[in-house]
Amino acid sequence: MSEANELPSTDEEWREVLTDEEYRILREQGTEPKFSGEYLGKDDDGTYRCAGCGAELFDAETKFDSNSGWPSFYDAKDGAVELREDRSHGMVRTEVVCARCEGHLGHVFEDGPEPTGKRFCMNSVAMEFDDE
Repeated sequence: MSEANELPSTDEEWREVLTDEEYRILREQGTEPKFSGEYLGKDDDGTYRCAGCGAELFDAETKFDSNSGWPSFYDAKDGAVELREDRSHGMVRTEVVCARCEGHLGHVFEDGPEPTGKRFCMNSVAMEFDDE
């Protein structure tokens, strides 16, 4: 979906523009299986965008191999994501959502590399890669 497009406003509209797997992850806070995401080992230059709305999320320069099973980044683009408390599954974590469409992207942890010390652990399904 292009960043310039108007966002869907209803659940039905989201179901029309997303695949079933994108919907499960972005709109229902799902998680793809460990070591299954298409962007896990990708190290090309470019930008990772939200699969729901096309907003820029992460620069490929901030991507690192965390050995967690999901693509990881040490920083997000300014204003690209919002952080929310997530108390699901008997844990307390910090959920990462797209600031534009509020799609669930993954979680952020405090065990990443310098310069931020953060590990944004993302679902490949929630993103699209733009190599331009």
